[in-house]
Amino acid sequence: MKSRFASVVLVLSLALLTGADWSRFRGPGGLGISGDKGLPVEWSSTKNVVWQAKLPGPGTSSPVTVGERVFVTCYSGYALSAEEPGDIEKLKRHVVCLDRTSGKIIWQKEFAALQPESAYSGGNNTWHGYASSTPVADDKFLYVFFGKSGVLALDQATGEQRWQADVGSQVTGWGSGNSLVMFEDLIIVNATIESGTIRALDKSNGKEVWQIGGVKGARNTPNLIQTKDGATELVYCTPGDPQGKIVAVDPRSGKELWTCKGIPDGGYVNPSVVAHDGVVYAIGGRKNTSLAVRAGGRGDVSESHLLWTEAKGANVSSPAYHDGRLYWMHERKGTLICLDATTGETIYEERVTPRPGVVYSSITVADGKIYAVSQHDGTFVFDAGREFKQLAQNMFDDKQRSNACLAVDRGQLLLRDDGNIYCLGVKK
Repeated sequence: MKSRFASVVLVLSLALLTGADWSRFRGPGGLGISGDKGLPVEWSSTKNVVWQAKLPGPGTSSPVTVGERVFVTCYSGYALSAEEPGDIEKLKRHVVCLDRTSGKIIWQKEFAALQPESAYSGGNNTWHGYASSTPVADDKFLYVFFGKSGVLALDQATGEQRWQADVGSQVTGWGSGNSLVMFEDLIIVNATIESGTIRALDKSNGKEVWQIGGVKGARNTPNLIQTKDGATELVYCTPGDPQGKIVAVDPRSGKELWTCKGIPDGGYVNPSVVAHDGVVYAIGGRKNTSLAVRAGGRGDVSESHLLWTEAKGANVSSPAYHDGRLYWMHERKGTLICLDATTGETIYEERVTPRPGVVYSSITVADGKIYAVSQHDGTFVFDAGREFKQLAQNMFDDKQRSNACLAVDRGQLLLRDDGNIYCLGVKK
């Protein structure tokens, strides 16, 4: 087991150091970190833009990369403005494949939405839209999640559909945004909105392998965690009042392994967990809570494995671990928060200037920098050290909404908003 764990750590470490494909939500390990160097600090419509491509519609999913290709999802036909949302029957999802070097579109596919969908009322759906789930990819296929329209497997070369799996028919005015996770031959989908379940699908045919029921309000993407003894656990957060839970299951079977008291919120938990060296870090809730728990236990580990809990958190965006510290942006307060990952002690909580407005995307840490994409006020860049230092605020002339996380690939950044996808790199 120890040799297996060492090999897993080595593979992940090499991926982070050598700039492996950014093939899932928040990149390798779902951690929002990269070992790439030489990334840009500043950019604009005329500076450090390697290429720019117009997208067929808006969306808040993040781009993913596999080799020479970039994939991203969008929607069109409905809900393009709160004033005139249009006919919901015309709602379509798009999957777009672009050339990694030039940004030219190789193929794009349209998929009609299964009706009735969540109506666009000008409320919270305006913050998310209908293409919020980031795809996941292996070396041949792309897997996308469109809520009640299901999970689809597409051939990367042509966009041809291999299979489609139904994971539930319920909708909500908050939208559906959990991203897919791949483990061995399984595609894992958190269908808490659609059916109150988490399911594992056989990635060769879309057939269900296992299912966890009764999953309510867990609006976070589960993450695969390596324990100190080399085991792999699937970890996610569920809400509760007065106390939610952190839940770990066996990703091969869905069998529950351990639980720990978690985020106190009676309705939902949005941020995904991250981990380092066998310790799981979670934030979330409208009461703003953060905690650390050691993975690898059995049963209720609240007394034995919970390391610390602090009254700091965020309700939407996920954190990132870097060099012994935990960072995240608060979605409403306009603050960057840094905690000591060992003790939970606050190192700093500083207000960003100018105020960034709403920040729903999760930060990305790379090349000694923290990148935070705001919804309407561009991308803020900070030094990833123990002291707060703001380096830049970057905006394009064509200001459009963005909730998507940055992707890091080959020493460049991929950023999408509602109209375009940009490849950003230092021009020499």
